[in-house]
Order: sequence, then C-alpha cells, then structure tokens
Amino acid sequence: MKPMSCYLYLHLFTLTLMFLDPNTTVTIALGNQTDHLALLQFKQSISSDPYGILDSWNSSVHFCKWNGIICSPKHQRVTALMLQGYNLHGSISPYVGNLSHMRFLNLENNSFNRNIPQEFGRLSRLRVLRLDNNSLIGEFPMNLTKCSELKGVHLAGNNLIGKIPSQIGSLQKLQYMFIGRNNFSGKIPPSIRNLSSLIFFATGYNNLKGNLPQEMCNLKQLKTLSMHANKLSGTFPSCLYNMSSLVAISAGVNNFTGSLPSNMFHTLLNLKYFGVGGNQISGLIPISISNASILTLFDISENHFVGQVPSLGKIQSLWWLNLEFNNIGDNSTSDLEFLKSLTNSSNLETLSLSYNNFGGSLETSIGNLSTVLSLFYIGGNQIYGKIPIELGNLISLSLLSMEDNHLEGTIPTSFGKLQKIQRLNLGENRLSGDIPTSIGNLSQLYFLRLEENMLEGYIPPNIGNCQMLQYLILSQNNLTGVIPLETFSISSLTNLLDLSQNSLSGSLPKEVGMLKNINELDVSKNHLSGDIPETIGECTSLASLQLQGNSFNGTIPSSLASLKGLRYLDLSSNQLYGPIPEVMKNISGLEYLNVSFNMLEGQVPTKGVFGNATQIALIGNNKLCGGISKLHLPSCPIKSKKHTKHHKLRLVAVIVSVISFLILSFIITIYFMKKRNKKQSSDSPTIDHLAKVSYQELYQGTDGFSTINLIGSGSFGSVYKGNLVSEDNVVAVKVLNLQKKGAPKSFIVECNVLKNIRHRNLVKILTCCSGTDYKNQEFKALVFEYMKNGSLEQWLHPEILNVEHPITLDLGHRLNIIIDVASALHYLHQECHQLVVHCDLKPSNVLLDDDMVAHVGDFGIARLVSAIGGTSHSNTSTIGIKGTIGYAPPEYGMGSEVSTCGDMYSFGILVLEMLTSRRPTDDVLEDGQNLHEFVAISFPDNLIKILDKNLVLRDAEVETQDRNRDNLLQTLDGCLVSLFRIGLICSMESPNERMSIVEVTRELSIIKKAFFTGVRHS
Repeated sequence: MKPMSCYLYLHLFTLTLMFLDPNTTVTIALGNQTDHLALLQFKQSISSDPYGILDSWNSSVHFCKWNGIICSPKHQRVTALMLQGYNLHGSISPYVGNLSHMRFLNLENNSFNRNIPQEFGRLSRLRVLRLDNNSLIGEFPMNLTKCSELKGVHLAGNNLIGKIPSQIGSLQKLQYMFIGRNNFSGKIPPSIRNLSSLIFFATGYNNLKGNLPQEMCNLKQLKTLSMHANKLSGTFPSCLYNMSSLVAISAGVNNFTGSLPSNMFHTLLNLKYFGVGGNQISGLIPISISNASILTLFDISENHFVGQVPSLGKIQSLWWLNLEFNNIGDNSTSDLEFLKSLTNSSNLETLSLSYNNFGGSLETSIGNLSTVLSLFYIGGNQIYGKIPIELGNLISLSLLSMEDNHLEGTIPTSFGKLQKIQRLNLGENRLSGDIPTSIGNLSQLYFLRLEENMLEGYIPPNIGNCQMLQYLILSQNNLTGVIPLETFSISSLTNLLDLSQNSLSGSLPKEVGMLKNINELDVSKNHLSGDIPETIGECTSLASLQLQGNSFNGTIPSSLASLKGLRYLDLSSNQLYGPIPEVMKNISGLEYLNVSFNMLEGQVPTKGVFGNATQIALIGNNKLCGGISKLHLPSCPIKSKKHTKHHKLRLVAVIVSVISFLILSFIITIYFMKKRNKKQSSDSPTIDHLAKVSYQELYQGTDGFSTINLIGSGSFGSVYKGNLVSEDNVVAVKVLNLQKKGAPKSFIVECNVLKNIRHRNLVKILTCCSGTDYKNQEFKALVFEYMKNGSLEQWLHPEILNVEHPITLDLGHRLNIIIDVASALHYLHQECHQLVVHCDLKPSNVLLDDDMVAHVGDFGIARLVSAIGGTSHSNTSTIGIKGTIGYAPPEYGMGSEVSTCGDMYSFGILVLEMLTSRRPTDDVLEDGQNLHEFVAISFPDNLIKILDKNLVLRDAEVETQDRNRDNLLQTLDGCLVSLFRIGLICSMESPNERMSIVEVTRELSIIKKAFFTGVRHS
C-alpha cells in the first residue's frame, strides 16, 4: 500500500474506533503512525544527505530513536525535529504539518529550497521555527500566523520576497523574529504593535522602505531593534526614545533623517549598542551620552553631525566609537577635550574620528587611552602640534592613521614600542627631522606612509627588518643620501615603493632586481645618477616604473623588454643617450612611454607603443628621427651615395606602381559602379552617419587579415587587431561573413543601434566599411575601439588561451565588472531615447580595456524597442536568433518577444558564471540542471563548494589583526552572498520574478560601498 493511501486508511480507521469506543490508547497508537508516515514523507523530499544523518530513519528502530527526533515520553509523539547544519538538500515536505505535537522545528544551516509549506499553519503547538540560512523562496507563509504558540521565528539568510504580512500581529506570544538577509520589501506593518512579547526584531539586509511605524513603541519588552541596510526613511518616532527596554538599535545604511534628541540617553537607560552610520542624520551628538554608563558601541559615521563631542567619562564599557565622515568639531583648541574623558574606557578597541573638522592638538593624556586599543583613526582633520611620545604606550595598536592633518615636529621614537602595528599612516602633515631607526623594530608592519612631510636625513637601513612591508611610501620629503640596499631585500614589498620627490643621490643599485614582485616603483625627481641597471628587467611584476627627473646616464637597458606587464614607463629629464632599443616595441601592454629631455638619437621604432603618437613623449631629443608620421620627426639620414641612389630608384618604382594601381582602380571602379550603388543603397540610410574606411586600409592595417591578428570570432564573422592611419590607434575590425545567413542584416542592426548611443561601458564604433574586396566580392566590416585586455570570457576561462599561469580576477575586479555591465544595461534600458534590448549578453561580449573597465559589445542581434514595459515590440526587424544557449532566457525558446527581462536573465547567468567560473553549459551540470539550479542548491551556506577557487580566501592570506580579519572575511562573505542573490533572482525562470536593472544597480551600489569600506577598514 502506498504511504498516502495507508495514511488515509489509518486516519479513517482511527475515527471509526474513536466513534465506537473512545479508547485513548488506540488513538495514541494511530497518532504515532501519523507521525511515522509524516517523517518518511519528509525523508522522501530530501535529495542529498551527505552525512547520512537520515540513514537511521528506517523500520529497524522506533522513529523516536531516529537522528534529530525528540518525542514526548508519555505519548511517543514527535515534539522536536532538530536537523540543523547537516547540509541537507531538497524541499521541506508539507507532511511536516501533520506532526501536530511538534514544538521545536530546527532546519537551519542546510540547503532547503522552494517555498515554506503553508501546512506549517497546522502546527498549533509550535513554539520555535528555525529555518535560517537555507535557500528558501517565495513569500512569508501566511498560515504561519495561525501558530499562536510561536515564540521564535528564524527565517534569516534565505531568498524570501514580498511583504511582512499584516497578520503578523496575531502572534502575540512571539519573542524573537529574525528575517534579515532576504529580499522582503514594503513597509513594516502597523500590526506589529500587537506583538507585545517581542524581545528581538531583526530585519537587516532587506528592501524595507518607508518610516518606522509609530506602533513600534507599543513593544514594551523589545530589547533589540535591528534594521540596518534597508531603504527606511524619515525620522525616528519620538516615542522610540521612551522605550527603556531597548538594549540595541542598529539602523545603519538607510535613509533616516532628522536629529537625535539631546536627552535620549536619559530615557534609554539600558542601551548598549547604538549604530546609525550611513544615514542622513544631522544636528548635535546628544549631550546625555555623558550618562550612558553601559554603552558599548556608538557608531554615527557617515552622517551630517556637527558641534562638539560631549564628555564620555562615564562610559567605561565603551568598546567601539566611530564618528568618522561627519562635520564634528569647530576647528578649535577645545575640539579634542573629550579624549581625556575616554581614558576611563578601559575596553575601548576601535576609535575613529577621521574626516571631520577637529582642530586643536593632541595632549599627552592620549597615552592613557585603553591599553587594548587596536584601531585608531584620526586622519583628515585640522589637528596641529606635535605627536605626543605617549602614543607609544598604546602597545596594542595594529592601525594608526593620522594622515592629512597639520602635525609637526618629529616622529616619536616611542613608536618603536608598537610591536603589533600593521598600518602606520602619517602622510600629508608637516613632520620634520629624521625617520627614527626604531621604525625597524616594527616587524608586523605591512603599510607605511610618510609622504608629503618635511622629513630629512637618510632612510634608515634597518627598515629592511620590516619583512612584512607591502607598501613603503616616503615621497615628497627632503630625504638625502643613497637608497639603502636593505630596502631591496624586503621580499614582501610587492605593491608599491615610492621614494619620489626627495634629494636622494647615488645610483639605483643592481640589487633593485631583488624586488621581483614589485608592482610599482617610483624614484622620480631625486638626484640619482649612473646607469639604469640591467637587473631592472628582473622585476617581472612591474606595471609602473618612474625614473624621471634624475641624472641617469648611459643607454636605455634593453632588459626593459622583459617587463611584459609594464604599462607606464617614464624616463624623461635624465641624461640618457644612444638609441631607443628596438626590442621595446615588444612590451605589448605598455600604454605610456616618456623619454623626453634626454640625449637620445637614432631611429624611433614604429610598432607597439610607438605606433600611437598619443602614448609616447619624445620631445627634447633633437637627434631622434623616423617613427610614425604623427610624430613629425625628421627622416633618418642616408649614410652613403650608394644608399641614396638605391633609395631614389626605389622611390621611382613606388611612384610608377602607385600611378599604375590608381589607373587600374579607376577603371575597375567605373566598371562596377552600378553594381556597388545598388548594394550600397540598402546600407547607406543606416551607415551614412559613420565615417567610412576603405577595404584597402583595412587590408593593410591587418596585414591582409592575417591569422596572427585574429583575436576572436563570432556568429557572423571574425575580429582582427589592426592599425589604421585614419584612426591613429590600434583598433578591432569586425569582418562580416556575408555567406552566413543573417550576417548582412546583423551589420545594419549593429549600425542602427550604435549610431546614437554613447556610454563609457559600451564599445564605441569608430568607422565602417561597405563595399567590395580585391576579388570584387561584397565586403562589410565594423571598426571598434581595441580592448587590450580582451574579453571577460578569456579571464574566466583562461584555458581557451592555453595560458600556463593565468592572471585571475579577484573579487574587487569582478564586482567592478558586474557594476560596469549593469551600468551599460541601465543606460540601454532606461536612459536611451529609444529602449535597446541587447539580446546576447555573455562573457565573450564583455570586453575589458586597459584599466579593466568593462565595455558591452556585439549588438548584431539587438532590438530597438518602441515602448518600455512588459513584452516589447520591436520596430527593427532583426534576425530570428534571440541569443546564445544557456544565456538566452527560457521564454525565448517558447516564441516570446524579446524584452528587458530577457536581458536581465542573461545578466543573472553572467553574474553566476563570474562567481563560479562555470559556463551555463558546463559538464558539471547534469540531468537537465541549469546554472541557476546548480547555484541555488548551495546558496547561501555552502557557497564555498561552488565558488571559483580563485576567490576562496584563506585566513592565512589576510595579514591583519584578528578582529580585522574576521570583519574583512565577514564583509567578503556578505558581498558574495549578495552578488549570488542578485544572480539567482535575475535568472529566475519566470520573467516577472526577475529584478529590474534599476533594482540591480541600487543593490550593487550598496554592495560596492560595503565591500570597499570593509577592505579599507581592514
């Protein structure tokens, strides 16, 4: 008998027995059978049980002894189902609603998907429901509001949408409500006033909007109100400040306005946590904070607060104080008086006063701040005077940021006691004297900035003891002497060494080659002399090398050609002589070269960077010659009469050949004029707005469309790298394969779409060609800006280039690219005078320029749409193809018209591919599974399983203090979850469930702010 039929039979049998003889023992036995069948149905809905936790769920033992099951001793009915954290995949069976005696249901930290069953409304005894951190979708289950015994609802970390139901007020026993990290929208319902037992209300990281309801003040038991990272607005209701039960208010990253009442801490007597950073709140810091004796965290950063900071002497429990990015302080001597009162806060670990209007000087009492103070930000103010030597007493400091003030005097030698310091920033002040040798004692230091001061003397050699340094910035001081060799022995120095604009002398030693992983080296504007060492070519990671403004002599070392990643090279204003090495044309990534004001001579190369006059500077070298015509250099002299005669004969031959070719071309042109006119008549209305280029110029610029210059191929043709005299730049030439069905129409469509649109994240069309080739066959081509970093596909799937050790994209790059693509779609969908649907968004159509800025291209099957909204009707008849398999939305395969929703589906798949490096047609996707489903199974708790291995960040790789590391990892994890959520919602099967580009750009703005703020503070 099937389980369902068995269940109905037993149910009827139970009712019959109760009618004939109400024997409770029999009823209990049958009730047990109901629970047993419900649990078997639950197991049946599980698709994956990696730990085998449900293996014990079989007939060999009573179900009350199964893993995760708790029964009542007397009745043997299920009272608790506890299966948290077992990585279970599948849906939640509606038969769980038959466990009528259940009080506790805990399925948190698994991978359950689909909706929360409405049958949960039958669990009349349920007290705690924990479904946090799964992949559940749909709306808040309305029937759940019938569970009148509920005390705890935990739904955080899912993909739930819709509004908080107004019926929520019926749960009058509810104490804990966690619904954060979902996609809930709408307002907080006024019916919340009926939740008189509510203690904890957490809705962070949703899309809630509107004002905080006045009815919230009826919650007399409320202790924690957490609503950060939403879209809430307006002012806090005044009655909120009378809720003496409140222990924590977290309302950061919203749009709250107004000011805080001066007496708020007199009424909020139990408040320990108050965080409203990232809003638009103004006014003074409440004076009553002086009496907030149990306050632990106070964060009002990134608002519009003004005035003075009150005394904080009674807040002895304060752990976190963040006032940064406001306008606090009057640039007066009394602005920092409150720091004296902070000496009583012995638990203070983080103190940020950065980028306000604080004036005055730092007093010696600053050395009496908490001995556990780890992060101290005070940069971007008007603080003057000397740095107190007592700062050296704060031995737990891992970060000290005092940049962009008016500090003067010397750097205290007492800084040598800061053995835990990792980041020290004293730049942009007026400090003088020597760099203290005690800096060499800071073995954990990885970031040192002392630029734009008046420091003098030598660079201390023992700076080589700082073997964790990644950034060393000493520019714009008065430092003298030679660069100590110990500097080049710092193997960790991988990001930046900047010694520019000092008075350093001597040579650049050959030991510079030891900095094999340095990304940027700047020793410009010093008094360095001697040869540029050949060993500079061993710094194979160099992207920027600045040696200008010195007295280097000798020749330019040919070893520079070994720097394949070099993008910026400045050798100007030295005393270099000899020729420019021909091999420098082979530095393929070089974007800027300046060799001005030297004594160079001889012929200038014409390939590589030398092929673009805007990328090189040569003035002040009177003996240079040749090069491309745009440089306007004199021709190189002929060395002998024999060479002169030979040159004249060649010139005559060239002239005769050119004249013959022109005559022949004229005859051919007349002969085929009519035929060409007919073919061009259909093109000209579309492409007349574009400047034209000849087939001959394209042929010459691509070396006869050589396979060496082939950089890609697509549905309708091939793309070549070329150099065009008319454009004076490297370009990409898309040659249409006119034998391919739809290619001619694709040419017209792409011209139509691109003729009036301009955006920084769209590939720019430069010119086109429509005519015949040398074989008198029809020829069409489009010329675009050349993107040096290729397509996004090449970065996500480097195996297609057969690169042995590919450079990968980190999370910051991928986030920026996602934002760039979204910006392009926002322009196409929202800002164009006529809506454009791209129809073929995929990684191969996203190109990356020199600065890794993304540009969307290939509009060959795009649609110009006459109306926005819903399913749109195109007024440009395009070819029947509607995208690429895996990226095209499912509705296109069923004959639906193209729409912006289709582009959003492609965008969602693109985001998921960028985060997993799995193509939508990847072999790992089996049994008809698509990329959306592949990701949804692991979202959000098991993303590590599907995340691109190049994005997996290990603790050991984060060289920061423990709390900073945890904060950074939490920020990265939060950003990843948010990006995956966008990808999943955009790639929903139903077009109506997908996010619009407006919603996506708004979400990405929040993610970007959180990501880069988190990285900056870590």
